[in-house]
Amino acid sequence: MTRRLHVVGIGCGDPAQLTLEAVAALRGASYALVPRKRADDPLVAVRRAVLAAHASDLPLVEVDDPVRDRSARVAGDTAAYEQAVADWHAARAAAYETVLEERDGDVAFLVWGDPAFYDSTLRIVDAVLARGRVVADVRVVPGISSLQLLAAAHRIVLHEVGQAITVTTGRRLREAVAAGADNLLVMLNADLPLDGLDDWTIWWGANLGAPTQRLVAGRVGDVVDELRAARTAVQEAAGWVMDCYLLRRS
Repeated sequence: MTRRLHVVGIGCGDPAQLTLEAVAALRGASYALVPRKRADDPLVAVRRAVLAAHASDLPLVEVDDPVRDRSARVAGDTAAYEQAVADWHAARAAAYETVLEERDGDVAFLVWGDPAFYDSTLRIVDAVLARGRVVADVRVVPGISSLQLLAAAHRIVLHEVGQAITVTTGRRLREAVAAGADNLLVMLNADLPLDGLDDWTIWWGANLGAPTQRLVAGRVGDVVDELRAARTAVQEAAGWVMDCYLLRRS
């Protein structure tokens, strides 16, 4: 029988966010696999808590995450940035392949939020299978994303009636604004690039669904200092910060 690779969206840290389908996938797997950025990676600890709540007997295999070259992103070199990401993905695929060759049975990849939004797991799994040394069927289980949690936490609809939403990253926010987008969902923020957007309205959230969740909303010019202070406080309290926000042109 062909083994199965479950790519499972686990929400944003609260075990209550897993769907019944996700729980069934975890309980049907032989082990779970996650990348580990350092020995005391707090996001691995969160995933352990998720397994403790729903699949306590499932072994968790931690794979040391290859070091990623971030110098190009800081320098703003798009081509070099994309190459650095490709190199990082290739190194991660090789690391995953090693584990999959050593261990039999179905595996669950525990993906933060939902696998469809700014996550590399599916691309890396495809790269592993393309090498030809691992044969498996891939099944994707959707999860609760931070974008859904942001809307729920602020009790808002993410778009005006009949209007579009642009989903982008912090590093490409200016590009989207210049292109005329006026309703933006922004993820993957190294910082908060909000200079010059004082009259826009923002709904911001960090570590959504976790005990360290923080929310701020209002006119950007009025709340930007509060936003930056809240982001720093979350980082210090949790040891990690993942934030996203809705920006709407006034």
